[in-house]
Amino acid sequence: METILLAEDRASLAEMLREAFAEEGWSVDHASGGSSAIRRIESGRRYSVVLTDLRMPGADGLEVLEAVKGADPLCPVVVMTGFGTVESAVEAMKLGAFEFLQKPVDLDHLILLIRRCIEHRKLSRENILLREEVGTRKGMPTIVGESPAIREALDRARKMAASDATVLLRGETGTGKELFARAIHALSARADEPFVAINCAAIPETLIENELFGHEKGAYTGAASRQMGKFELAHRGTIFLDEIGDLGPPVQAKILRVLEERAFERVGGTRRIEVDVRIVCATNADLESAVEEGRFRRDLFYRINVISLEIPPLRERGGDVIQIARHFIENRTRTGVRKPLTLAESAGEAIKRYRWPGNIRELQNRLERALILAEGTEITAEDLGLDLADGDRARSLTEIASMDLPLPDRVARAAEQVERLAIEETLKRNEDRKAAAETLGIAYRTLLARIRDYGLD
Repeated sequence: METILLAEDRASLAEMLREAFAEEGWSVDHASGGSSAIRRIESGRRYSVVLTDLRMPGADGLEVLEAVKGADPLCPVVVMTGFGTVESAVEAMKLGAFEFLQKPVDLDHLILLIRRCIEHRKLSRENILLREEVGTRKGMPTIVGESPAIREALDRARKMAASDATVLLRGETGTGKELFARAIHALSARADEPFVAINCAAIPETLIENELFGHEKGAYTGAASRQMGKFELAHRGTIFLDEIGDLGPPVQAKILRVLEERAFERVGGTRRIEVDVRIVCATNADLESAVEEGRFRRDLFYRINVISLEIPPLRERGGDVIQIARHFIENRTRTGVRKPLTLAESAGEAIKRYRWPGNIRELQNRLERALILAEGTEITAEDLGLDLADGDRARSLTEIASMDLPLPDRVARAAEQVERLAIEETLKRNEDRKAAAETLGIAYRTLLARIRDYGLD
């Protein structure tokens, strides 16, 4: 519900406006004077619009306007007066008023103006976010796949969307955790509000607090003006904190406070700012180990791990890999970005055999390369440039340990290498697969799946 702060000392006018706004479905917080209105603003309360009289006991409407712009620069302020002059109107507009009205106001006109204010606030916030995304995103890809693993993950995501609880998405790099975060937001009651994503690992530790919480003018050298942070921009919507395990202790503490109190202060500020935001986090790190080692706050871990979802790696999604590849190729060729191409049988076989350690991100990068290099009307296995000695299979543990990958990914790939070699050596000693499964201590069906996955047929 939209909430309007009404600063008006005439009780009869305030009551009339309250009733009119209630019929529009808007909530009204009435302050009988300017000082009272400023106290509400400085307490951190958030308003969709502020409607203030110019002349009131205590602080006047211009002081209210300055307080609003200091707390929430995107909040529209409409100033009303029965003693209007050109000078006061000019002063109000210089201070950032959305409109200056003469009393008595026309109620129908005022309601239309308030609607414009609400829409303006929404568009202003969206424009800030869009400016940051232009050139970095070409739209949100669909979550493609029909494997049991992805169906189960999507079913859990739908259930999570129905609540407002904090979510922790876990999985290897490149599995599509941000897509699931966007899906949870799109299916939630906050779908019409902003979705704000931030990669905590991509921003230097010295800047991440400023990025998340904003700063006040003069907070540090170069801070020439006030800046809103991602939490303010995500008000009423969802904020996605990718790679939350990479945050340092000071920022962890501040995020914990937002989770507990729904409030924070900007860098260099003392004013409490309240926000209504759902937090979705993601990590490919072992947060439990980080907690035990003292690198991640235990209390924050418990607060973000209310409900968690493991995103399956591409190698566990069976035929989804071909479906995703075709979907990507069709999208790139349909938009005219690339010439129309299809996937040759040899390329399809190569895609199914490869282990995709970099998951969907690696698949898309390989396909992007193939779309550029392909000649004729088909993408061939050669165009993909895959190492079908199987990326990891021919590599030693030393080579895997030296890869330029996050530690959890290197450990996972080394574990797969050991698992593959153990299965391969057991099968060499015992051709009876049921006996081999018993020797390995795994189910027969699990062994068959591993044989298929590792190409040991």
